[in-house]
Amino acid sequence: MSRQVNIAMRTLEFIAKNDGERIDKAVAAASEGELTRSYAATLIWNKACRVNGEIVPKNYKLKAGDSVCMEIPDPQSTEILPEDIPLDIVYEDSDLLIVNKPKGMVVHPAHAHYSGTLVNALMYHCGQELSGINGEVRPGIVHRIDMNTSGLLIVAKSDTAHRGLAEQIQAHSFTREYEAVVCGCIKEDGTVNAPIGRSKADRKKMCVTAENSREAVTHYSVLQNFRGDYTHLRLRLETGRTHQIRVHMAYIGHPVAGDDVYGNGKPASLNGQCLHAKKIGFVHPITGEYMEFDSELPEYFTKFLKSIE
Repeated sequence: MSRQVNIAMRTLEFIAKNDGERIDKAVAAASEGELTRSYAATLIWNKACRVNGEIVPKNYKLKAGDSVCMEIPDPQSTEILPEDIPLDIVYEDSDLLIVNKPKGMVVHPAHAHYSGTLVNALMYHCGQELSGINGEVRPGIVHRIDMNTSGLLIVAKSDTAHRGLAEQIQAHSFTREYEAVVCGCIKEDGTVNAPIGRSKADRKKMCVTAENSREAVTHYSVLQNFRGDYTHLRLRLETGRTHQIRVHMAYIGHPVAGDDVYGNGKPASLNGQCLHAKKIGFVHPITGEYMEFDSELPEYFTKFLKSIE
């Protein structure tokens, strides 16, 4: 496809060359790394894209000769204050870092959590050296884990690194393994292949649904059973949807122990779900080297395992 970028107006224009390509994928490719596919889809959802002068849905499939015009908003300056919060940094170089996030820490400032977040800590640690694609200045966050999920998280220092890592996540070549304790007895390894979308009943929750959903695949293997009350699992994400493991485990009748959103919150002593992002693996977006990092189970997790033995 031919392309033209009007930098002053933040407008991306191109002519589609092939039939059948999804509009979000085509826009991301035409932007030459300025936009990830997920952010392109968000902009299309917000009616920032026109095909032949008409607004189209994010799943629109282009026809050869279609004229595409996308309005890209200028990056928004973040009002995030650097905070001297200790970080458990597992690895760091000039392009990225791997941090072991503790349970209870919010990743990115949002409603009711404007300080004490991982991004506040990263702003202090990295200064200006955090990526700024997808409409935010220096967020650095390539993927997220929930506040009450502990474990490994990758942070991009450069836009080039961010784009390279995001492409691996999109291609499902990014290794993400978790460990969890779930309620009830699971005897055999398995896979949950069920699409996830936002719940109509509660917009703060996700659910398995066929409407306005995206493919979601979670593989799990049994590590240990505890008297039929709990099961210790290893889980591997093939996709990375919001709350994916928590939603999928609740969907099959085995919610993550302590999950007060998708389960019953018991046991309360956990103060949130017993879920840890244990392993992460990826190809370094600059050097091309495959890298893999593993973390020990945190104290809250091992204490709970001992309590149910």
